[in-house]
Amino acid sequence: MQNIQIQHYNGYAVQSSAHRLPDGSFSSNLLLELIDGERAEGRYSFYSLDYFKSEEQALQHSAQWARIWVDTRG
Repeated sequence: MQNIQIQHYNGYAVQSSAHRLPDGSFSSNLLLELIDGERAEGRYSFYSLDYFKSEEQALQHSAQWARIWVDTRG
């Protein structure tokens, strides 16, 4: 099962997600989309940013990573 959270940050829809791996850890994933953009150029996917013991840690990491990415590149 995969848990997904969507937030808005500086013009992007931030979709943080985590999924459980066979070993019981959680993979931290992320989808960023420009809110005003309907083109593929405004969509960025990041998979397995890192691995965590809890789903909540994985989701928090994705959200924090998104803010850093948007602030430095977006």
